[in-house]
Amino acid sequence: MKILLIEDDVDLVDLLTYALSRDAFTVLAAIDGLQGIHRWETENPDLVVLDAQLPKLSGFEICRRIRQESKTPVIMLTARDDDEDIVRALTLGADDYVTKPFSTKQLTARIRAVLRRTKADPYTQPLAEMRVGDLVLDLQSHQVTKGDSVVQLTSLEFRILNILAMNAGRVIPYSRLVEYAWGYEGGDSALLKTHICHIREKLGLTAGRVGAIRAIPRVGYSLAIGPSRSAPPEALSA
Repeated sequence: MKILLIEDDVDLVDLLTYALSRDAFTVLAAIDGLQGIHRWETENPDLVVLDAQLPKLSGFEICRRIRQESKTPVIMLTARDDDEDIVRALTLGADDYVTKPFSTKQLTARIRAVLRRTKADPYTQPLAEMRVGDLVLDLQSHQVTKGDSVVQLTSLEFRILNILAMNAGRVIPYSRLVEYAWGYEGGDSALLKTHICHIREKLGLTAGRVGAIRAIPRVGYSLAIGPSRSAPPEALSA
């Protein structure tokens, strides 16, 4: 198995390269974001271990780009045990995260667990889902089911809905929705409003109905559905 390690701490790169090579992994390394995305594009690794804070291109942006184009498993390394960083990584499509400091044994175990989930039997493994009310979000195929009906959303619409669903019943500010939906490249609250309208129409979540996407003037939006028992407990801080 070929592991791409994108980390700007050279000492940590050396340590992890030694440890992972000892466990029979082939290790590729990059020490900044631009080098990392280039090596991912050219080397086709089986898994990426990705530091969140990188020079030239952030780990969050790299994760977003990888997930837009492929299902390459990604494990994020974060410097803080911070809910916001963790939720951001998972929202952008990371398969797992490890907070620093960590042991090489812990990281190796996480890598093997992710590879088992994503590589062992790609045709029969269960799909990761998030359920909120009568909505089911398939986090791998980006398909949304409402009741018994499959609803087609664009990739951007799915990301927006995913953020709202992860925080059902809580208000998410415009700025944070824009940042999570568009990454660090663009987007604005006017475009956000347009996409929210499309999501409402497609899913029947218009104002006045049960489970509506509510607009809170001058603040943001909220998905007014109480999380089901299977919904993830983590939530962004408003």
